[in-house]
Amino acid sequence: MTDPDQQLGVSPDPLPEPQFSHSAPEPHWLTNLFIGPDGLRSGWGFALYVALVVVLGYAMRVLLHPVTQRLKGTLWAMLVQYVVIVACTMVPAVVMSRIEKRPFGAYGLPAEGAFGKMFVWGGVWGFAALSLLLLALRGVHAFYFGAASLHGVRALKFAAFWALFFLLVGFFEEFFVRGYALFTLSRGITFWPAALLLSAFFGYVHLGNPGESWRGGLSAGLIGLFFCFTVRRTGNLWFAVGCHASWDWAESYFYGVPDSGGVSPGHFLNPSFHGPAWLTGGTVGPEGSVLVFVVIAILFAAFHMLYPAKTRASTYHE
Repeated sequence: MTDPDQQLGVSPDPLPEPQFSHSAPEPHWLTNLFIGPDGLRSGWGFALYVALVVVLGYAMRVLLHPVTQRLKGTLWAMLVQYVVIVACTMVPAVVMSRIEKRPFGAYGLPAEGAFGKMFVWGGVWGFAALSLLLLALRGVHAFYFGAASLHGVRALKFAAFWALFFLLVGFFEEFFVRGYALFTLSRGITFWPAALLLSAFFGYVHLGNPGESWRGGLSAGLIGLFFCFTVRRTGNLWFAVGCHASWDWAESYFYGVPDSGGVSPGHFLNPSFHGPAWLTGGTVGPEGSVLVFVVIAILFAAFHMLYPAKTRASTYHE
């Protein structure tokens, strides 16, 4: 049967297409308070992470109280304590990675490169920097290395113990201050303001150590800022962890000098200091010497030359 419109040479009117609205509803103001363009807002993420660390830390302290009491007063108690502390900083970050839908490695410890070249170079830099500081003190007759106090298998046992211990210290302090916290605050206030804020906090916390001084707290803050600089240039924490652990190992075990006001038992050398506290560091150790600021400046300059800024996307925000 022929269509009448075709017989008259008239094109039939097209059927109107259904209309669909493509505009999403405006988020509720309460949603905007917590959720931003890239997910959970940085301030809330940081607050939630710290809360999880505190809650988990308290729970672990209660659960492990019988164990810590049995080991109280021993070096093993210190080791167990730091294993727990590292877990209490890492596990909440894993939880936050699920909430924020990001890989855990985005917070500074990617599996790729774990304990690799950057970690090893960090270890070399840490030992070399502390050695340079002590050599400078020796050059002005303020420090003497002394003789070995440990020998043979006993020296190796303590060397291995303190290596493991300070590796845990490096993981804890670097990840807690310059891992999740630095990544998250950088999203909110950009990288360098976050780095300055966290480094100031790092230095302030060190003032609570027995025998610490304002010079020691300031040097700790500046070393923390240097570690932030290495994170900015490398994109992760592996160099900083290696450098931090190696510096502490050389300071506390190998050279046997005070570290933030305390001397570790089972150290390799028996050194001595001679001179005013502003030069030797006094009870703080070499981190309280004015010469440490020269070494920190050298670290910044050397790292800047050897690891120049790259035009690449970084997980840490400018």
